[in-house]
Amino acid sequence: MNFDQLDKTMRVFEAQNDTFVLPGIHMVARIDGRTFSQLTRNADQFEAPYDERFRDCMVATVVHLMDCGFRVVYGYTQSDEISLLFHLEDNTFGRKMRKYLSVLAGEASAKFSHELGAVAAFDCRMCQLPNEQTVLDYFRWRAEDAHRNALNGHCYWSLRHDGMNADEANAYLMGFSVAQKNDFLFEKMGINFNDLPCWQRRGIGVYKERTPIEGSNPITGEATSSTRAQIKVDTELPMKDSYTQLISALIKYGELSAIG
Repeated sequence: MNFDQLDKTMRVFEAQNDTFVLPGIHMVARIDGRTFSQLTRNADQFEAPYDERFRDCMVATVVHLMDCGFRVVYGYTQSDEISLLFHLEDNTFGRKMRKYLSVLAGEASAKFSHELGAVAAFDCRMCQLPNEQTVLDYFRWRAEDAHRNALNGHCYWSLRHDGMNADEANAYLMGFSVAQKNDFLFEKMGINFNDLPCWQRRGIGVYKERTPIEGSNPITGEATSSTRAQIKVDTELPMKDSYTQLISALIKYGELSAIG
């Protein structure tokens, strides 16, 4: 068997389980840190429950993923996870699933490791969402998860910093409702949850936004104006209907240039 015959025969085994995302289906990649709880314990000391250096590494990773060959219209990060919304007509790798998953996990792992200065790994899964409403529901779900993580994290670490061990802190908070956790932070720890940084409570969004550029005609000297799409890191994401409108606009336009 010559090489061409062997190559043709063996590639059947390599690609026999290939799947493709159908046209007209919205794609959102969910990229999660692998064993990051161990990573943050073993790497340089991080502040708990939130650390700005860790946050900046995650944001840098999202920005990198927005510009590594895919048509990503929105990136979102909270905790150790990233969600990427692709343009509905993105056709990178012919929409072959294994290429999206492997490339995105690899790019995220490499970029985050470079930023952190320690080896880190991410896994990746793809959500195939049938319509715009499901996309909006997805990002509302992740924002709500960020809110829950922030509330739970601040309660837990307030107790840990106050001298409790992990088991004692978990036992103390067992059965607390959302309202009780808010009351605990305010009354016992002097923390108004709503005054905490928005990026902790809501997560961080990354998208393209057009900004005005002033210049001049090199021949006539007349003033000119134009716009340029630039990456915006949004640490003050809006809430509820305003957030939904933001995501909806990005689905429609791909950037915030054509709004208003």
